[in-house]
Parts: sequence; structure tokens; C-alpha cells
Amino acid sequence: MLEGWHGKILGAILGYVIGRGLLGAIVGFVLGHQFDAAGKRSRAGSASGNGTAGPVELRRAFFEATFQVMGHVAKSDGLVTEEEIDAARGAMRRFSLAEADRLRAIECFTAGKQADFPLEATLERLRGLAGNHPDLCRLFVQIQLEASIQGNGLGDRPRAVLQRICRSLGVSQLEFASLEAMLRMHAGEYGYRPGGGSSQGPGFGTRTNARLADAYEVLGVATGAADAEVTKAFRRLMSQNHPDKLVAQGLPESMIAAAHERTQQILEAYELVKTHRGIK
Repeated sequence: MLEGWHGKILGAILGYVIGRGLLGAIVGFVLGHQFDAAGKRSRAGSASGNGTAGPVELRRAFFEATFQVMGHVAKSDGLVTEEEIDAARGAMRRFSLAEADRLRAIECFTAGKQADFPLEATLERLRGLAGNHPDLCRLFVQIQLEASIQGNGLGDRPRAVLQRICRSLGVSQLEFASLEAMLRMHAGEYGYRPGGGSSQGPGFGTRTNARLADAYEVLGVATGAADAEVTKAFRRLMSQNHPDKLVAQGLPESMIAAAHERTQQILEAYELVKTHRGIK
């Protein structure tokens, strides 16, 4: 019943928050409509079979690579622990996978743990299909980073594998740092443990100054940037990570929760910076 309205609804809500009123909601609604229209065209193309091999293949490749690589990263330090298995299960629950997809995800995770898993070939195929959509590649890295941190923390070996993933998918070090900063802001939610250590250090991830610094890093701007630059960076990130836009590009609809979480985290980072600066 709500199909085709996800973008409009989310756009209107964000527009109201950003614009602080009805005008902002109207602008957000219009932008959301554009994303809905793009998604509708993509779905229509899939149904007609005209030029659809790319998107359909990309959705399948993204889904399979997500859990294969998740298994590979978990195995990178030699032993897949119960915590890492729970992190993978948690991802499946967050994505609300149907039973058939859940079983497929488990098979992919198991395949990724094998010593002969072809990581580079898997990533090369994914980038070949998603090469025109760098936003998808960043979201892929975010999912892997979250799973690793929720497992046993981001130790040296998992971090090294994640760096290889970034290089293969064209995700820069600055973009990776932004994703990591986002997780530091949510240390309690994700159990963030830099280097595999405890997240319970004195004030870690909770002090206002530390959270504010992370918020700037999430937005990708310097602390001395002008207000207009901060707002521009926020709007750019929200546009890049709009859930309906990512689905239209090839994100499996079952995994849209990851995109919703990212937009919410970007919004929270912006609200923190905006409050600190007194931006209206």
C-alpha cells in the first residue's frame, strides 16, 4: 500500500526537520518524489526485462557478497567466535530476511569462512556491477565495519581486510574514517572497541567534545568550516544515502534497513553540530 511513497514520506520528514516548517516539508516531499520515481522506473524495467540484467545481477551479487565477505572478515583473525556469529545473525534480523533469504545468507557466510574464498574476485565482480554507484560501495563497507565491530571489535587483522575491501571498491580512507567516526558516536549501540579493546574506557564515545569531533568527521568537514559548508555537506550526504535512491541503484530491498540507519546517523551528527553552532 505504501509502495512508491517511501521517498516522499522520508523526504517530507527530513525536509520538515531541516527546514523547520511546512516549506521544508514540501521541498523534501518533492525530492522524495523524484527518488520514488527513479525507483519505480527501475522496478518497471526489471518487470519488462528490458536492460535489466545489470540491476538484477547487482542485487544478487550485493546480497551474496555482503554475507560472504562478512564471514571472511570474521575468519581473518583465525577463529570465528560466537560473538561474530551473533553479529551476522543480528544483521539478518535487522534486514528482516525471509526464511529462504536467511538460509541463503548463512550459506554465503559459511562460504566466506573457507580458506580458498576468492575475496578479490568477489569484490572485483561487485565493483564491476556497482562501479557507477559509489554510494552502494560505501554502504557495503559500512555493513562490514558494523558487523566486525559488533563481533570481536576491530582488531588489526579484520582492519587490514577492511582496508583491502575499501581499496577494491574505491572507498577512500577519508570515507572509511567517516564511517568509523559514525560508529564511535554510537559506541554503546555498536559496542565499539578500537583495536579489539574494551569500549568501556573513561568517557569513551560519550564526552561531548569527542562526539562533536566525530560528528564533524561523519559530515566530512573541518571544525572551522563555515555554517553554509556544514549544511551543504549534510545535504549532500543525505542525498547520496537516500534509501530509495540506493534501492533504485541496486541495493536489495531486504537490506534497506542499513540505508535508513545511515541517514538517521548522518542526521544525528548534523543535529549535534548544528546545536553546538547555534545554526537555525
